[in-house]
Amino acid sequence: MTQQEKYMKEAIKQAQKAAAIGDVPIGCVIVLGDKIIARAYNQRNKKKTTLAHAELLAIQKASKKTGDWRLEECTMYITLEPCQMCAGAIVQARIPEVVIGAMNPKAGCAGSVLNILQVDAFNHQVKIEKGVLEEECSQMMSEFFRELRKKKKGKSYE
Repeated sequence: MTQQEKYMKEAIKQAQKAAAIGDVPIGCVIVLGDKIIARAYNQRNKKKTTLAHAELLAIQKASKKTGDWRLEECTMYITLEPCQMCAGAIVQARIPEVVIGAMNPKAGCAGSVLNILQVDAFNHQVKIEKGVLEEECSQMMSEFFRELRKKKKGKSYE
């Protein structure tokens, strides 16, 4: 198992926590050196806020841990390609590298719909590594939404 796979497995564990509370299974870890300094998972439904994305929560934790908003020595591992809000926060936090499990062709902003992480006009660009444990990350998302559709379909007949 590579280092990238090891840390993505940790992000997947976080995503599973999100699924367990009925939220979209997205997990994130932030690594400094060879140590995880922040873990987070989607909690939009639990916290009732748009801002409770895994990446934003992890950035907050990492900043608190390091005592700095700049996370210039860190790598973020995320199970799903970040949205525009999270991609912007990654750039703002000066995170130099993001490792992505699965891409998000409908809303991803690390190359699918847009690539906010590598806009030349910004003062910071992010190195992107895609497809680490992609099948596992994609399958987790597919299963979550398949179950959600089943539940919605069942409710419509009640």
